[in-house]
Amino acid sequence: MRSVNPHLLQLARSAVASLDCEVIGVECIQAGGGHLTVRVYIDKSDAAITVDDCAAVSHQLSGLLDVADPIPGQYDLEVSSPGLDRPLFETAHFIRFTGQRARVRLTAKFADRRNFEGLLAGVNHDQTRLRLDVNGELFELPFDLIDSARLVPHF
Repeated sequence: MRSVNPHLLQLARSAVASLDCEVIGVECIQAGGGHLTVRVYIDKSDAAITVDDCAAVSHQLSGLLDVADPIPGQYDLEVSSPGLDRPLFETAHFIRFTGQRARVRLTAKFADRRNFEGLLAGVNHDQTRLRLDVNGELFELPFDLIDSARLVPHF
């Protein structure tokens, strides 16, 4: 899976420690013209994330980032709930949401394609591959090829 600067992830996790939230993932997104956006996804185990939660985490994390300065240059900081199309960042996320539908995009072709959508079927025994059931065909996608993965909401 695409990794983020471990120092940045640790700073984000320490920022939310006292705010009754958890960081589920951090994305660094490079836009046109070299502009960088740092997006931090937060969640709570007992309640929905509110705008006030996002604001509190943003305020706390901004101060930590200003002091530690782990990112050179300018960037925008966004703090968000994971939403219905929740991003999956860690092996534990894929295990937790086994049985749910997900879209997975790879960094390189695997089985002649880069995009997959199917039911999460867990991970292999050594936790190096995601098991994904695509219309009855089971794929074992290497975690190191996963660029992004998101749940597909159903209504």
